[in-house]
Amino acid sequence: MPLAFLIPVFSFVACPLIIMFQRWLPLRGAPLAILAIGGGFVVWIIATLGFLGASDSHPACQVSGVTGALTCHFTTAWFEAGLPGVSATVDQAIHLNWGILIDPLTVVLLGLITFVALGVQLYSLEYMKGDPRFGWYFAWQALFVAAMLTLALADNFLLLYIAWELVGLCSYLLIGFWFENPGPREAAKKAFVVTRIGDVGLLVGILLLWVNVGSFSMTDAFNAVAAGELSDGVVTASAILLLLGAMGKSAQFPFHVWLPDAMEGPTPVSALIHAATMVIAGVYLVARAYPIFVASPEAMMVVASIGMVTALGSATIALVSTDLKRILAYSTVSHLGLMMLSLGAFGWTAAVFHLMAHGFAKALLFLGAGSVMHGVGAHGDVDIRRVGGLRRAMPLTAVVFSIGALSLGGIPILSGFWSKDEILLAVSHNLPPIFIVLAMLTAFLSALYMARAMFIVFFGPEGEDSHHAHESPVLMTGVLSVLAVLALGFGWIAFDWPGSFGGFGSFVFYDHAEHFHFGIVLGIISIVLAVGAFVLAWLIYVRRAIAHETWRARFGSLLRVVENRYYIDETYQWVIDRVVLTVSAFVAFFDRAVVNDVGVNGPADAVRKAGVSLRLHVTGHVYTYAFAVALGVIGLAIFWWLRSV
Repeated sequence: MPLAFLIPVFSFVACPLIIMFQRWLPLRGAPLAILAIGGGFVVWIIATLGFLGASDSHPACQVSGVTGALTCHFTTAWFEAGLPGVSATVDQAIHLNWGILIDPLTVVLLGLITFVALGVQLYSLEYMKGDPRFGWYFAWQALFVAAMLTLALADNFLLLYIAWELVGLCSYLLIGFWFENPGPREAAKKAFVVTRIGDVGLLVGILLLWVNVGSFSMTDAFNAVAAGELSDGVVTASAILLLLGAMGKSAQFPFHVWLPDAMEGPTPVSALIHAATMVIAGVYLVARAYPIFVASPEAMMVVASIGMVTALGSATIALVSTDLKRILAYSTVSHLGLMMLSLGAFGWTAAVFHLMAHGFAKALLFLGAGSVMHGVGAHGDVDIRRVGGLRRAMPLTAVVFSIGALSLGGIPILSGFWSKDEILLAVSHNLPPIFIVLAMLTAFLSALYMARAMFIVFFGPEGEDSHHAHESPVLMTGVLSVLAVLALGFGWIAFDWPGSFGGFGSFVFYDHAEHFHFGIVLGIISIVLAVGAFVLAWLIYVRRAIAHETWRARFGSLLRVVENRYYIDETYQWVIDRVVLTVSAFVAFFDRAVVNDVGVNGPADAVRKAGVSLRLHVTGHVYTYAFAVALGVIGLAIFWWLRSV
């Protein structure tokens, strides 16, 4: 297990080596990045086997009294800072450590990141072939993966925050990879700025915990909360501030606006961001800091409400979007909302399970979209209305994309069905009835927009951009096939098979282990909704038995609002133009006219003018000075005479 620190180190080392020596390395250093993440994947397997064979008798491991799971810590001293008198609880030197934490959550997340990243990098060899910055692409991707792996391993909030910011930097570099075009430039800036807003909240939350706990250690913070050493106000404030950071990275309302625009980057980058790196960081943060959240009912309700609004709103936008990658992007936002909803409904295991199932399916779908772009020769947006009937020219891509769509749509017996069902159970048991109603509606819309994309692109009439389509190279389709197997069968890991470890819920859990349980009533309803959505989409987009133009004419105004993404981007722009820039202009004027001209330059000007006036009496002529002395004497004599009178 101590070797787990090597998992990100390999990729950290690969990045500067590629940057410095790509000119002399084969394929501009791309094999080095692939070997680094491949080595990380092998070390993950070794570390996982070590963890599965460990017990609380191991000197570095113990069963957490808060989470109930076996937790192993491996730390080394970083530095010591003397900060006396900062607060009542921080009156000694602060010891900062580099440390890794290995528990079931870390294990499954590392597996998802390394496996998907390895597939994306292999896929990118073919997809990015011929790009003038081929080496730089793999260097930044190696750094991106290394930062996310460090974030998952961190055992203290300070190290997590460093990795958190590095993830944001890498997303900026990769989203804006084709910076010579205005679209990627603007998308990268938008992602960077929006996520920074949430990151400020995260930083304040970490500092609030440090001031009240006296340590950056996650374990110390969780134990302090569980022991009741922090006030309710501090716990709630800390949870909400941590949530702000999670909302930024995981694109939760109202910080969701950056993620659809991030599609301007290379498609393999989109797959990596949506499936295994940046956007899952927020969900992971809430899952990791869950002891803080469960101690505050108010924070849990905020998490559930934000997740519900995000999931439903994004699902409606995905249903009317016409760009293939943006449909998938809004799908990601919606499913991240479902994960947050599940966390807010005390469905911790269900949320992590769906994070895994969604990761494999979404990587498959984005790489499938990249295969479509490669096959039809598209270099930018793919309008689903201009491509169609691709199942004939791209049969393998059609099959694997359909598997991903069916999985995220919740069709039995694919992976997404099992994880979605667990979320619905948690919501129905622990939240007010309105939440399960809206969650069911979201599940229906999720199936409908996935069916819409699948049927139009692959099974509808041939589009005008599909005439010269061809299947993608074997390296790309090979990666797609492996991911399709996982999207198809990963969900079965939830069950307690003979000879297994007891199922996903017996390994990854919070507080207590639990076996998979299928809710008959909710399960039947969700199956009917999912299958009904696919049938409805087939009737509309394949058979053309239902004319959706009629509905468009009837609900045209509402559709325009949804198609314009509820005018949230326009609202932000109005606020920036009319409020932020106006206030900024006033502050700039006040700074220049009052602070600078009056407060700073005013005294200086007064002294200068006084000096100019005073120096007038210095003439250098003796008779002038004698005359002044005479006037002074006369004046004193008159003053003395007046006093004596």
